[in-house]
Amino acid sequence: MDAVRNRAGDDDPVHEIITRLIRQGRDREAAELGSDHIAPTTKGPPLDPITQLEAIVPLLNGLVAGLDDSDLDAPTPCAEFDVRQVLEHMVGGATMFASAFRGTAPAEGSLPDDVVGAFPVALSDLEAAVRSPGALERTIDAPFGQVPGDVFARFVVLDGLVHGWDIATATGQTFDPPAAVVAAVDGFARQALSDDLRDGDTFKVALEPPSTASPLERVVAFTGRAVS
Repeated sequence: MDAVRNRAGDDDPVHEIITRLIRQGRDREAAELGSDHIAPTTKGPPLDPITQLEAIVPLLNGLVAGLDDSDLDAPTPCAEFDVRQVLEHMVGGATMFASAFRGTAPAEGSLPDDVVGAFPVALSDLEAAVRSPGALERTIDAPFGQVPGDVFARFVVLDGLVHGWDIATATGQTFDPPAAVVAAVDGFARQALSDDLRDGDTFKVALEPPSTASPLERVVAFTGRAVS
């Protein structure tokens, strides 16, 4: 983990270069530079975001399938969000992101009453959208600015990984994504989460996890979650 910090620390100029390229509209160069820089933080080349999604979506669906009505009101480590609100956030986000990856306007409409039933449908559609022709090459209007589709897909995986941990922690379930996926997400997060994204809403200030923290817990602590 120290090696990761050294590569993505304050003295590393790569993040500044990536940010400058994105601001100049040179999204493809930014994505390629980011991927090249992330690779040394994992054992072997970084997993592409489609492979990462394919690994975590079944696990997320399994978590949600294991919920009952009483679980929906349980508080989560995501500040001020109970499990129902986390699911609503994920379903709404997946719906909007699927449209963004397809280059279409999101359909207007309210969240479904049965958010548990809607969850696997929304994630399946998101997966299909990420695999659609040109999705990873398209510039995405993300909540925090325009980014290449490949980069945004990695943010989507990061979001899913962290919220999966939220749900599992709140409901006492096991959430054990593949080590290679966790490592890839960790490397991406430490390169991509700049101070301007840590606004207390998108991401919070990174917290130091306990020495006994798992690799997944270290990722969620880096995004601002308190890990006990």
